[in-house]
Amino acid sequence: MRASRAAAPEALSQGAGGTTATTTTPPLNEPSPLTAPPSRTHTSSPDRARARAWAELLRLPALFTVPGDALAGAAAVSAHPTARTLLAIASSLCLYEAGMALNDWADRDVDAVERPHRPLPSGRIRPAAALGAACALTGAGLSLAACAGRPALTVAVPLAATVWAYDLALKNTPAGPLAMATARGLDLLLGAAATAEAGVVGGMDGLGRKVGASRAWVTTVADEPRPALRAAAVPGAVGGFTHRALPTPSPLGDRQAFPSAALLGIRQALPSAALLGAHTLAVTTVSRREAQGGSPLAPFAALAVTAALTRTVTRRRSLPTDRIAGSRRGTGSRRSADVAAAAMSRLSHPPRQTGDGMPPPGPSPDSLDTHAALRLALAAAYAATTARPYLHATLNPSPPLTQRAVTAGIRATIPLQAALTARSGAKGATVTALLTTALAPLAGRFARKVSVT
Repeated sequence: MRASRAAAPEALSQGAGGTTATTTTPPLNEPSPLTAPPSRTHTSSPDRARARAWAELLRLPALFTVPGDALAGAAAVSAHPTARTLLAIASSLCLYEAGMALNDWADRDVDAVERPHRPLPSGRIRPAAALGAACALTGAGLSLAACAGRPALTVAVPLAATVWAYDLALKNTPAGPLAMATARGLDLLLGAAATAEAGVVGGMDGLGRKVGASRAWVTTVADEPRPALRAAAVPGAVGGFTHRALPTPSPLGDRQAFPSAALLGIRQALPSAALLGAHTLAVTTVSRREAQGGSPLAPFAALAVTAALTRTVTRRRSLPTDRIAGSRRGTGSRRSADVAAAAMSRLSHPPRQTGDGMPPPGPSPDSLDTHAALRLALAAAYAATTARPYLHATLNPSPPLTQRAVTAGIRATIPLQAALTARSGAKGATVTALLTTALAPLAGRFARKVSVT
């Protein structure tokens, strides 16, 4: 078609037998019928092609699966998303894209055989540019994590190391899927650490106004005080708890009043991180044979993992406050950790007081039914996204069906994150879960233009 269109002006300029034909000159300011009107497509086409190449390299539709990690981590510590949570999300996005660029750089020789249409084998992006982008995005991710607080940076450093280790060394080894699952779990813990840090700082600021300059350790005593503690009651008990000051001030300052506050937040988020990591492990195991096809065992195992996760997320997660009574029979260190976790939750979210000074009763049955229905709906959406593609790949593990199963597994990450958020039972978790769910149609829309695999 291009050749015939190019020859059209010459043919029209000659009559039959090669004689020159007369043509009518168009008026001024009117485009000639033989000349295409001026447009910007020719100037913008290279820019569009370059932008599309980078979108394919970075797999932009997969970015919509990242924010839910930090949001689920924030919900796991029973806290609202804060500015530090947003910084954790930005850090996760940078580290995720760094892994995407580094992945294609490391696989450029393999892609030249199996996927010659990819940006690096096709020559649309230079390998040096992809490696430079991976380095720059990693640096940006760590910097954003540092802005979110020291606990967030403590989690972001091993997360970045896991991403680089997977792409450069572990991808084609038996440890590859486990490394990818670890990275996704650390991403959730990144949001939990950043949000817990913000909650502790805010709680200590409020508590400091009540304690004054004592710089004392604070503990929550739910029963009668032990003889070893001197009854130095803090004025104005927070959240219905009775706070007492230990006789020895902390040499580390007010921030250490809960010395393991960040660790407690990470500990609360570990179950959610394990569930998300199990899903990632299953998807990564299936993806190892997406270009060649292979055994039906991997998609069948992924189908079983999906069923187990669906059943788990439909249940409400037990909170630290639910285990306070049982922890009294445990060791002293475990009891102190659980009680401190309950105090953190009360400090971050003090209950509303009624007219007689007593906290209002617990959630109403209607509220519990709504939360249970939301968990059930999100779990069903997660199962529906993956079950059918996994089953098809199990019955026929061909490359097209295997790639379709991998794509479905990646997309199912969003409803799973929303289900984990709703399962936490944290205040505002319903809104956060719905916002996370809203990312799914956006991911599907962009996935029709740019592949996520």
